[in-house]
Amino acid sequence: MNTQSNGGSGTVEEDAAPAEQPLGSRAPHFIKRSRPLHVSWQVGVFVVGLAVVVGGVIMLPLPGPGWLVIFAGMAIWATEFVWAQLVLRWTKRKVTEAAQKALDPKVRRRNIILTAVGLVIIAAVLAVYVWKFGLAMPWNVSE
Repeated sequence: MNTQSNGGSGTVEEDAAPAEQPLGSRAPHFIKRSRPLHVSWQVGVFVVGLAVVVGGVIMLPLPGPGWLVIFAGMAIWATEFVWAQLVLRWTKRKVTEAAQKALDPKVRRRNIILTAVGLVIIAAVLAVYVWKFGLAMPWNVSE
């Protein structure tokens, strides 16, 4: 929506956008001054972030907050690497868009209806199974 016709200077989206932190290293200044120290700092941040991301990937099939740990590892990388900062910004933007879409009354109503229909179908299938076979488990059913 253009606000120039109302005497504004830009679009509503540009005016409402929050100020983001600048891209780049967030290492302390005394580390940035020395090239060898900064490179070793980056290697350390990369190794720690990699360990956290690998731990999150391992937690995906196992019990644990896998995705949360993966995003924590990405946040560790984002303290030092521009590519990780850009990935996190993109992810935050997509999560915010999905949350806004999920809060839309039409979408919520559709999701509730689909869930109810799915539960009715599951209940009907279970009722047919219990009616036909009783409470026997599938591996104990004889024909």
